[in-house]
Amino acid sequence: MKLSTTKILAQADGSVGRITINNPDRRNAISLDMWEGISEAFDAFDADPLIRCVVMAGAGDKAFASGADISQFKENRSNAEAADVYARISMAGRQKMLGCEKPFIAQIRGFCMGGGLGIALAADIRIASEDSQFGVPAARLSIAYDRVNLGNLIALVGPSKAKEILITAKRYSAAEAAAMGLINACVPVAGLDAAVRDMTDRIAENAPLSMRASKLTINELMKDDVAFDGGLVAQMTRDCFNSSDYQEGQDAFMNKRKPVFQGQ
Repeated sequence: MKLSTTKILAQADGSVGRITINNPDRRNAISLDMWEGISEAFDAFDADPLIRCVVMAGAGDKAFASGADISQFKENRSNAEAADVYARISMAGRQKMLGCEKPFIAQIRGFCMGGGLGIALAADIRIASEDSQFGVPAARLSIAYDRVNLGNLIALVGPSKAKEILITAKRYSAAEAAAMGLINACVPVAGLDAAVRDMTDRIAENAPLSMRASKLTINELMKDDVAFDGGLVAQMTRDCFNSSDYQEGQDAFMNKRKPVFQGQ
């Protein structure tokens, strides 16, 4: 798949859409053009009915993403006005990740810091190698973490741990990250690809409408009562029961065979 930047790579691997943050010389720091590439990749995979889930990883073995590309700060974040422009472009990319209706997995190895952690927080599932490191160095740069990233962080680790992470700017090991619920699993380096592949294989066998309903309903339940979209949740439930996949699931169960779901 051709994107507007070579620093974000995207390709279909069977039913898996794979996105690679391709800036290893800068430990996969994220620049403005890379945010635009991320948006393009998610648009393409969300629209492709053959793609059942999306996996994002970092190029090389040093970093998933080390955060925003600080070399661009003087040009693109020199003051509050410039920072607002940067925020709009990066927020558009984050909204594409958050709005993806398909399961989104972050495959993490190495540094996952600052804005890089923000990307991982937008994923549904985070699987990391045991040599990974996590943290938010905002307090060392006099940067305020935005509402979206903070909301995602608090939802995973709670307000007290989130305050610790932000205020101390400490780096955490993968084992520590798993213990606090920041990641789903910490696995040996040699087993990272296999662990992610096992999950994507399981996802590929499941009913797309059911997975979509589960993901979006959980997201709605994280909102307050005013923002909760009960109509959307009810419609997704009806869509599942009215689908041909629902009939396929019943028939497969009764005949003791593996179901073949079409997402309709």
